Amino acid sequence: MAEAARALDIIDARPAFTQADADALNARFEGVGTLDMLKSVFAEGLAGNVAVVSSFGTESAVLLHLVAEADKSVPVIFVDTLKMFAETLAYRDTLIDAFGFTDSRTVTPIADVIAKKDETGLRWSYDPDGCCDIRKVEPLKRAKDGLDAWISGRKAFQSVTRQNLPRFEVEDGRLKINPLGDWTKDDLEAYFAEHALPRHPLEAQGYLSIGCEPCTSKVLPGEDPRAGRWRGWDKVECGIHSPVTPIPVVDPEDPANMPVF
Repeated sequence: MAEAARALDIIDARPAFTQADADALNARFEGVGTLDMLKSVFAEGLAGNVAVVSSFGTESAVLLHLVAEADKSVPVIFVDTLKMFAETLAYRDTLIDAFGFTDSRTVTPIADVIAKKDETGLRWSYDPDGCCDIRKVEPLKRAKDGLDAWISGRKAFQSVTRQNLPRFEVEDGRLKINPLGDWTKDDLEAYFAEHALPRHPLEAQGYLSIGCEPCTSKVLPGEDPRAGRWRGWDKVECGIHSPVTPIPVVDPEDPANMPVF
């Protein structure tokens, strides 16, 4: 009896998504309403294993409500940096309960890393980039392990660094979905009113963009909505939304990709 061929263990290192995939999704859903787009993405499995990441800030209720309307089983990821406002933690619980999500996940910094790199808890005061890296960027990176795609609440109007946001983009081989990328502040306000969504408790006090408590201040009239973040520092992003270079699609017929010998 012939010996059965041995199965080979093959590691598929290809990215889950390429820029071509993102381009195709942007073309397919051009002009399609946000809720209809999300319903299709979830129902058809177009994003694979996907979760929504939320800061539970002043505008977060809109995206979370839309995701819940499309599919309440989609996981919701929250990064608790251990420097959050108590009001934000309470708001998280309020929205999760109100919208009926069934999979709420909270990720925190690694205790040993904090002990070694921020023993006093004051790193935010002299190295905000380093503080964001150990308290937010690294925990979110862990939280996204195993995901094919994640949903972000970024909007183009929030800052000059967020202009021209596509609905679908690729980041490190993972699909990044920006359902509200083309929404305006008026669009958000109208949605809040139409659905009577709960407001973040600190918004009425002038906090228009809310992150960690030490690095968040009130926004003055006429200022950029994100002016209250890292005030006084040359810093506008925590690092989880830093610009990335799309993974190129390799053409095996391109002479540049041919072997030398």
